[in-house]
Amino acid sequence: MQNQQGSVFDSQVLGHPSALFVLFFTEMWERFSFYGMRVLLVLFLTAGLLSDNPGWEWPRENALALIGTYGSLLYLTPLVGGYIADKFTGYRMAVVIGCVVMTLGHAAMAVETKGFFYLGLALLVIGTGFFKPNITSMISTMYKGKNEKKDGAYTIFYMGVNAGAFFGMMLCGYLGENFGWSWGFGLAGIFMMLGCLQFWLAKPIFGNIGAPPSQLKMLQAEDVADEIPDIAGGPVVVNEATDKRNPFKLLDYVLIVVSAVGGLLYLFNDPLEKIEKINLLPFTVGNLSGTSFVVLLALVSFLILLISRIARYSAITRDRIIAVCFCGLFTVFFFMAFEQSLGSMTIFADSYTNRELEGSAAMIFKIIDALLTTVPLIIVSWVLLKLFGQTFKRISVSNIILGITFIGIWALVLFRLFNKFSEPGNTIDASWFAILNSFFIISLAPLFSKWWESKYNPSAGMKYGFGLILLGIGFGILAYGAWEIPQGAMTAKVSMIFLILAYLFHTMGELCLSPLGLSYVSKLVPPRMIGFMFGVWYLAIAVGQKSAGAMGGMIDKISNEYSIGTFFLIFTVVPMGMGLIAILLSPVMKKLMHGIR
Repeated sequence: MQNQQGSVFDSQVLGHPSALFVLFFTEMWERFSFYGMRVLLVLFLTAGLLSDNPGWEWPRENALALIGTYGSLLYLTPLVGGYIADKFTGYRMAVVIGCVVMTLGHAAMAVETKGFFYLGLALLVIGTGFFKPNITSMISTMYKGKNEKKDGAYTIFYMGVNAGAFFGMMLCGYLGENFGWSWGFGLAGIFMMLGCLQFWLAKPIFGNIGAPPSQLKMLQAEDVADEIPDIAGGPVVVNEATDKRNPFKLLDYVLIVVSAVGGLLYLFNDPLEKIEKINLLPFTVGNLSGTSFVVLLALVSFLILLISRIARYSAITRDRIIAVCFCGLFTVFFFMAFEQSLGSMTIFADSYTNRELEGSAAMIFKIIDALLTTVPLIIVSWVLLKLFGQTFKRISVSNIILGITFIGIWALVLFRLFNKFSEPGNTIDASWFAILNSFFIISLAPLFSKWWESKYNPSAGMKYGFGLILLGIGFGILAYGAWEIPQGAMTAKVSMIFLILAYLFHTMGELCLSPLGLSYVSKLVPPRMIGFMFGVWYLAIAVGQKSAGAMGGMIDKISNEYSIGTFFLIFTVVPMGMGLIAILLSPVMKKLMHGIR
């Protein structure tokens, strides 16, 4: 492994292996396609059949039920994709499989028929399962034994994530809203395909990194912990070497199957029942509907499984795992509210926000929009040229493909700006507001990073508390802005400043939480339980995703009975309440961690 890494580090860009930047651009195009498609989903599904850009005119509840299930499955399939890569394909081939399957998914969605639409979503879920866990595993393998450089590597990679999301939502959103939904869905697929090609053709630069297990020597047991991506940067701690083996028992497997099958039945039944009027659970148990009974059974089974597994460990390890469970609970509530960004907040941008600008205000916005678009693209293009200088002789065809993608991006950006400046006024696309999250992350991440590295670095409980409270403040601003909208109104013209400020506070909340999750799992959980607890962690995010869709789908019901301001007030009170609980529990969590930070 050391010789392999040495050759990878021979060719460097900005102090890191050139191979890292190949992964950077691969991730950028995958996030471009993923977020570019996702930002259009709720707009396409809820757009009127007779509108200028006709959609399917689904009720908002139905659209968000489907999006919630889709978002939830995206965090469950990586558990399977990671396992397949570890046992059979290797990381590199798994990434390629993921890219190809996602490209087919985007192509299917561009057809805009119900059958192809569902097929496209299914392929995107499967493709993400192969792609998501394995590209980060390649980085972890690349930096094996070089922990001091991991922080910078993941920071660079994270910039690729946000750059892709930024340009994907901007350009796919622009084409989808202004020229037809198929253009937006199709553009996402084109860049996914080009990203796949540039990655596959760059394979000589990776050496044995990400190769199939049959081609690699078995890692020594003491090296296993280093394979876990260390998102927050600190050392991975191997806990409680004296803990006896804790193998899964027959009851454990039964509980896993019951909770997994019950959860999946609910995920699929919810949109099917609402949209297609197909009920997979058409029975009752006492006063409980089939759906309620299955959800309750799955929840109880999972809790019994988790508690029984934790109870078998020594006291210190048990405490640390309980601390991870607290973090998982707060994560559910965070994502339940945060993921309104591509659901109810996009609906608010589309139907309740004044997006019309005239005169000097329109011109000022156009200039700001042009700077927001071109400055990041110039910076990323500069990185591209640096990569060309180091790798063109070795992976020339891959570089040519990558160059073509950037020519395409520049052409689309200039086309969009030309059209915007040609308009006498300016109508802001509803999808434009979603790019603010990526912009604020890129702008604010260095400041938060300095905070975490200072002597004022708060504990985990405090960070969760701050993140949830900031998230609640953002929704409080939206609730205040929407308070005068009449009960049951389906449209309004609220100032866009409320939505912009909401995204600002939500991003600050995300920056408080985003570094914590996988890092604390890797530090606090004993190696023999790492896989299980990573599954629990992704399950927490999946539950948050589905809860976001279920809660967001109540926007019309709550608006009709009370007001849309009341709807957003719920997302103000609940996260802030959970944030205060996290702060109050901070000393308890600190004690449970037994010195791990």
